[in-house]
Amino acid sequence: MPAEVVAQIDMSPFALFAQADWVVKSVMLGLLAASVVCWAIIFSKLAAFMGARAEMRRFDKAFGAGEPLDRLHQRLRSGKTHGHSALFVAAMDEWEGSHAVAAANPAGLVARLRIVLDAAIAHESDRLERALPVLATVGSAAPFVGLFGTVWGIMNAFTSIASSKDTSLAVVAPGIAEALFATAMGLLAAIPAVIAYNALSGSAGRLMGRLEAFSDRLAVLLSRQLDSGKNA
Repeated sequence: MPAEVVAQIDMSPFALFAQADWVVKSVMLGLLAASVVCWAIIFSKLAAFMGARAEMRRFDKAFGAGEPLDRLHQRLRSGKTHGHSALFVAAMDEWEGSHAVAAANPAGLVARLRIVLDAAIAHESDRLERALPVLATVGSAAPFVGLFGTVWGIMNAFTSIASSKDTSLAVVAPGIAEALFATAMGLLAAIPAVIAYNALSGSAGRLMGRLEAFSDRLAVLLSRQLDSGKNA
């Protein structure tokens, strides 16, 4: 084929999309939408995890300052709480609701505190891990969706060859290129999703570990105060 004819074949992404049939276009648009959603989740989770770490640092500073627990509880319960402060408020609500100093069954109060703390941890875990499964789904499914678009595009290319009875590059190249472009878009959506899912899952796990450690620490502290018969 003459070089000037090859040069006239537009292989830009926009041209490949415009030349594709409705099935391949649907695949490309779906993958593009999935990629946009994944990036939105990634940035929102990065911001949420940064905020969670900052909140934990602020609470740890206040908790370690020696302020009486009942006063700290009253100050925190009026606002919106997350992380350590959410666990603290939940435990102190149960502590004060059970009239801890005069509790008839201290062992029952300790058991209820553990249940309340576990429920608060489960709630925080759900908040931290929310939307992460979307990244896992896109990371595992996007390459196969792109492959479907590739197979469909190659079928169309072969159909064009058969109908035109021409195997020149001008006939074959556009269909093959748009088919491979669908696979490229699948990988473009999947690779960041998989990397981000692994990284964010690790960050969520570390934050959950900090919550569980604080839960144990708070339970021990309240149990000691219950044994000594003192107010929090």
